Amino acid sequence: MTESQYAAVAQESADVVVIGAGPAGLVLGNLLLRRGVDCVVLERAGREDVSKRARAGFLAANTVRILARNGLDDGLRRRGREHSVCEFRTEDGRFRLDYRHLGRGEPHTVYPQHELVADLQDRFIDAGGTVLFDTEAVAVADADGPTPSVTVRDGDGRRVRWRARFVAACDGRHGAGRRSIPPGTVHRHHRDHGVTWLGLLAEAPPSLDAVGYALHPGGFAGHMARSAEITRYYLQCERGTRADAWPEERIWDELALRLRAAEYGPLRRGPFLQRTVLDLESDVLEPLRHGSLFLVGDAAALISPSAAKGANLAVLEAEILAHALTDALVHGDPGPIDRYSERCLVHIWRAQEFSHWMVRLLHDASDAEGASLFQERLRRSRITSLRTSPTQQDWFADNYVGI
Repeated sequence: MTESQYAAVAQESADVVVIGAGPAGLVLGNLLLRRGVDCVVLERAGREDVSKRARAGFLAANTVRILARNGLDDGLRRRGREHSVCEFRTEDGRFRLDYRHLGRGEPHTVYPQHELVADLQDRFIDAGGTVLFDTEAVAVADADGPTPSVTVRDGDGRRVRWRARFVAACDGRHGAGRRSIPPGTVHRHHRDHGVTWLGLLAEAPPSLDAVGYALHPGGFAGHMARSAEITRYYLQCERGTRADAWPEERIWDELALRLRAAEYGPLRRGPFLQRTVLDLESDVLEPLRHGSLFLVGDAAALISPSAAKGANLAVLEAEILAHALTDALVHGDPGPIDRYSERCLVHIWRAQEFSHWMVRLLHDASDAEGASLFQERLRRSRITSLRTSPTQQDWFADNYVGI
């Protein structure tokens, strides 16, 4: 858009423009609002749609602490459920790890992400914050100058330009934040793990009292409780499989086979509410900043779902950025925003390393590295160590819950 075209666009302003009303954007917005920072959150979806987007549901202990110390845990305290057991099912039998009693002794809290988002959204709006729904960010301009801007398209198709001191891109890997970074100014690290999952949300009670990881010659299968009535399943499939390719009966039969239901008990079946195909990838940008534009959550780094780290990293990064922006805008101290990228990347790379370890643990080597008996023996050795070694179990617990 040229400067003459800008002249016909409506003008708005805020000290911080936050793009995206997911966990990262809403935690950031709430913390900035509490500190008296003028901010606005822009969200391309409608309010009801945002509150119903089914995503992950495992919150790390540190995420719970962040929400609690910032007064954002009301719903979590009422409806969240602590969880600390995972069960591995393999050709050599099954074993369970109660990680609350391993490592640093911390559990997860199961709380569906869409419920957390609804809580954060209501808290922000009730406190006087502004979320502009049905407002799509098109581009971020002038981020290398003192007054960056975000051009948006509202629900009526009108274009509006938001001027800001800082812009926080919490709008995912395909959002306007990432797209607006000039080529060559950041480095992208990317890995395709060569594994594809069919993600399933079933209207069915959990079949295990644990997170289930099944390693089977036919491929990986996973079981994760979301509530008393809803269960998340994952089923490894061939790359290129369509979400609707398999009928429900075939999916349940395959889940039962890989989870070894004949040996360990039947699965509680129900209709699938959601199907998605996930190509497991990892993606990190360095640095997480271009001038006055900051990347948060999936915009900063995409992590495979094998270790449930994405939302937890997003909340951590949002708190770090909220403190840094407050120091810059309220106290005139730019030091923390200069250190934002470095601080976050320490946590991101730790999570990426564990996620990569989990990918290699759960899938046979032929998926990404070529058929290799040597690699497969290494994988089985990892499982044996995890089953028998207290030291390995403590390491697993620290990294499984830690962020």
